[in-house]
Amino acid sequence: MFLAENTIQLVPDGTLLLHLLMVVVMVAVLNRTLLKPINRILEERDQHILGRVTQASEMLKTREQLLADYNAALSKARSEGYHLLEKERVDAIKEKDEKIKAFKEASTRRVNDELRATSEQEQKVRGELEGQAEQLGAMITSQILRRH
Repeated sequence: MFLAENTIQLVPDGTLLLHLLMVVVMVAVLNRTLLKPINRILEERDQHILGRVTQASEMLKTREQLLADYNAALSKARSEGYHLLEKERVDAIKEKDEKIKAFKEASTRRVNDELRATSEQEQKVRGELEGQAEQLGAMITSQILRRH
């Protein structure tokens, strides 16, 4: 019997319902005053983070597109530059060939002019020499004939 007096027996009574009612009221009050605002803040934070992640993803896509556009434009500019260099090289070679051709033509004309002038001088000198030879011949003939 001594043991029965020191042991606690739990017998449901009206206070248990009161305690359960108080727990339900406390959960409802805590849910309304503390948990809902915290959940709302957490939800807003998640939405903000998700928005930032989405924005970062869009920025990354934009960056990739801009980088692709830049590389395409750079490649096109290089190609155009190489074509321009090749065109300039061909034009320079053409110009050099034309200058060489013009120089050769001018040199040929100059040589031909000099040859013609030399030929004319030769004919003139030949004519003068023939005239002098005739005069000398006549003079020599007249002197030889006078001596004899």
